[in-house]
Amino acid sequence: MIEEFLTQLTWLQGLGTLFGIVQVVLARQNNVHTYLFGIASILISMWVLYQSALYADILLNMYYLVMSVYGWVYWKFGKQKTETPISSVNKNEFLKANGIVLACFLLMSYWLTFHTDSDVPIWDAVVVAFAWAGMWLMAKRKIENWIYLNISNIISIPLMVYKELYIYAGMTVFLFIMGTSGYLKWRKLMKNESELTYATA
Repeated sequence: MIEEFLTQLTWLQGLGTLFGIVQVVLARQNNVHTYLFGIASILISMWVLYQSALYADILLNMYYLVMSVYGWVYWKFGKQKTETPISSVNKNEFLKANGIVLACFLLMSYWLTFHTDSDVPIWDAVVVAFAWAGMWLMAKRKIENWIYLNISNIISIPLMVYKELYIYAGMTVFLFIMGTSGYLKWRKLMKNESELTYATA
């Protein structure tokens, strides 16, 4: 019975990882359909994480779900009813992003420490805090999203290993590599968009 359960969990990790890989590849390409694969990966991940008592990560995925829907709409239409271009954060957005990190860490670390049976409350809270900010920036199509997400990824890798979620640990290594590549790709796209705007001005 236990062996069957673990096999099912591993299979679900694999499927969720596959969807997650497609999502990141599409995000790197600045393709709006990244969110469709992201939603599928999120739903699978929530079940796997629940079985592993990573409660903050479950909340993170619920947040991802909401932001994925918001991000898809914002990427497609933005405020001008036209597709939103890649851009950098301004001072206000930078402060908001760091405010999200701090507020999320404080709330998650408190909740995990005093209201759950988590054995890694601080660790889990840090991973989630940077990911929340990164996902918010991704939905806004801000290039800095890759930096915040990669901070979350680099901290998450040993956490996944500790929890014996080896497939997810491997996926997180992949996400870190793709996050670095995504940042460089978006920076190039931003430069091209800027040059095109300047040329047509």
